[in-house]
Amino acid sequence: MSEKIAKNKFVALTYTITDEDDNILERIDMPIHYIHGAHSQIIDKIEKALEGHEEGDEVQVTLPPEEGFGPHQPELTFTDDLANVPPQFHTIGAEVEFQNDQGESKIFRVTSIEDGKLTVDGNHPFAGKTITYNITVREVRDATADELKNGVENMNALH
Repeated sequence: MSEKIAKNKFVALTYTITDEDDNILERIDMPIHYIHGAHSQIIDKIEKALEGHEEGDEVQVTLPPEEGFGPHQPELTFTDDLANVPPQFHTIGAEVEFQNDQGESKIFRVTSIEDGKLTVDGNHPFAGKTITYNITVREVRDATADELKNGVENMNALH
């Protein structure tokens, strides 16, 4: 009999994230690991949905922007003349880190280059989207004492 996901179980998962049109936004084929119910950074709704499942189960969890990556914030999008931007950022997807007056930093991605203008966006790429996690449970077992004490390496995926 397979073990079920419950508090303090080691869990290994793979998943895809799809949008409302079923386009794949992200695919994770290398299993991510976490300790269930042990203050992992996994979104609460996903952790609750996984409770009681076992190896081989497939679980779908749909998250509106408010429960997922938040609403798109237009104030985090900036456009400037291409000539004002260093050449290393003249590529869609290039990342630049900006720091505000309080010393807080944020990553912005180049999202558009057209008509001599470059646009960067500090929103998460999935912000404003309703997304669905399509999760496959790969392994469930008792966590070791070391895993319970120190956690597991890549437990902060699915956040």
